[in-house]
Amino acid sequence: MNDLTPGQRAWHVFKKNRAAMAGLLLIALAFFTAVFAYMLMPDDAPNANSMSLPLSLKKPGASFKVLLIPDKDKQERSGAVSGFFPGKPLVYRQIPITSYQIKADSVIVDEYVSSEDKPERRAFALNIFDNPALISNKNNFANKYIETKTFWLGSDIYGRDLLSRVILGTRISLAVGIMAVLISLVVGVTIGAVAGYYGGKTDAALSWVMNILWSLPALLLVIALSFALGKGLWQIFIAVGLSMWVEAARLVRGQVISLKQAEYIEAARALGYTNSRIITRHILPNMAGPVMVIAASNFASAILLEAGLSFLGFGAQPPVPTWGGMIREHYGYIIMDAAYLAIIPGLAIMIMVYAFNLVTTGLRDAFDIKSQNVRL
Repeated sequence: MNDLTPGQRAWHVFKKNRAAMAGLLLIALAFFTAVFAYMLMPDDAPNANSMSLPLSLKKPGASFKVLLIPDKDKQERSGAVSGFFPGKPLVYRQIPITSYQIKADSVIVDEYVSSEDKPERRAFALNIFDNPALISNKNNFANKYIETKTFWLGSDIYGRDLLSRVILGTRISLAVGIMAVLISLVVGVTIGAVAGYYGGKTDAALSWVMNILWSLPALLLVIALSFALGKGLWQIFIAVGLSMWVEAARLVRGQVISLKQAEYIEAARALGYTNSRIITRHILPNMAGPVMVIAASNFASAILLEAGLSFLGFGAQPPVPTWGGMIREHYGYIIMDAAYLAIIPGLAIMIMVYAFNLVTTGLRDAFDIKSQNVRL
């Protein structure tokens, strides 16, 4: 154990913590889901916003046939990579049907209206389809223009696939967490290092600012920043990040105060190194462990703050799917027979925050000097 670097010793302790490793696995799975969201979603339309009001509030596992009618004003993207990040454009109108038949120059369908009403019969001319030559063969027509939609987690009040929106909501939550943590670390580490190293009036002024912001509830501070910056995803990144830097700053300040009196720092001063070099090259690298712990903790807080903002209507605006926004749209159904519409995104928030809390606990134990005095 003595021949290992501090990082290797910390990893040795961390990987022995089964709960922390389980949390890390969940986080890795969430990041994979976020990156490849549109490849995993049943509805790969932008923002999973393919709406069909007749198919609203359908139970999990419900399946329906839909007729795909080409939209002449939109061009379909080709290739598997085209819809990797933004999703594939809606180039078809989707009409739920119960049956169809081809007669002469028309396609006659029984359009699904609702579970209580009888289907409505409608006819569509063959010339509105991309390739009328396929119409002569019913099987070819069915393969291209008839699709079966299965709502594995049910559909929301607008007839959108809930599973697709929950999957895409993972991307929004993790994006907010990453950007907020980066902003909070850059601001917090910089201010904390300056306050702790220089001390005196600089420390007093910066500590006063930190104490003022520390006394404000995080959610109220984020709402105030959102009002100032406006509504939108990038505004949420900045607002959440600027509301969490105080924790990092207080931690770094305390660590810098204890480290700046160390012998190797005195030796660096004697060698004529500048203050900025001493801070960036000799002090901050020795605080990597505590900073990683606060980063993991802030990640969980950022997810909760984003969910709270979206629930209150200050987060990413529709049709962008967010877990908090989905709860806001469907919390009234908790006392009805569709409680899963709000419970499922709520469980997603709980599991993600719990995973980051497990990793935070594991990192705290891994970077504890006492816990590193274990045998291989």
